[in-house]
Amino acid sequence: MHGNQHTLKKTYYFEGKGLHTGTYSHMKVKPAPAGFGIQFRRTDLRTKPLIEAVAENVSNTARSTTISHNEALAVTIEHIMSALTGLGVDNALIELDNIEVPILDGSARPYIEAILRDGLSDQGQPRHYIDIPQSLEIRDDRSGSWVRIEPAAAPSADITVDFNSKILGIQSAHWDQNTDYAREIGVCRTFVFFHEIEYLFRNNLIKGGDVDNAIVIVEHPVQDEQLASISRLFNMPDLSITEEGYLNNLQLHFPDECGRHKLLDLLGDMRLAGGYLNARITAYKPGHSINTKAAKALRALLK
Repeated sequence: MHGNQHTLKKTYYFEGKGLHTGTYSHMKVKPAPAGFGIQFRRTDLRTKPLIEAVAENVSNTARSTTISHNEALAVTIEHIMSALTGLGVDNALIELDNIEVPILDGSARPYIEAILRDGLSDQGQPRHYIDIPQSLEIRDDRSGSWVRIEPAAAPSADITVDFNSKILGIQSAHWDQNTDYAREIGVCRTFVFFHEIEYLFRNNLIKGGDVDNAIVIVEHPVQDEQLASISRLFNMPDLSITEEGYLNNLQLHFPDECGRHKLLDLLGDMRLAGGYLNARITAYKPGHSINTKAAKALRALLK
């Protein structure tokens, strides 16, 4: 594969609450020099430390991907990482004034719309493609998940998700360099099952979750008091459930939006391998834990 490195033409500003911590943050996504890769800077900390977006720096994968360096963390980085990867950005500096990246609408759409308006800046130096010396497979016997990475002439990814859900069924999604990432993958929102919400909330996750930034799937019959409890938890009156099994009259972008979102996540997590992979990635029931383990194993193999 050939092609030059690209960065952003200008700085982009985003702000909002984090999905898991609920903390409000301001984020700048800035151009960076050739060879810089993607790095996060915590501007609120005294030393303004940099955290390189590579798999060795992954420190938590509970429902999102967190990278850290010493005391500095950047939580829920996968959507911005996916957007930059899908749009072909090699180098960017992401400045964050709090612990978590804003969730915005739960997809990569706000990043895509901002960046695509201006296009990218060609940096005149060849892109660093990572060639895979041999096939690699990471498995999790407990969940049945696996990620396989195989040498290929060009990057591609295929995922299959199965949540044992009668509403979602089994969903598959595909990406390669001919896929329109911006329209077909990047707009797909994160999701959660209704029956998990209370548990996640009580375990210090999804503190910033609401029906504006996540698809909520209602798998089982719900009692009125359960709905009232969730309404109070998120300070959202008038919650309702559609006949299709989604909370609050939600319009899906695609029938398989949840599967496509899992592909969005995978592309963001696999970017932690440190660049663009000349590899075919196949994944069954992918998640942040197994995705980032695969990226880490690949970096270890390349060393």
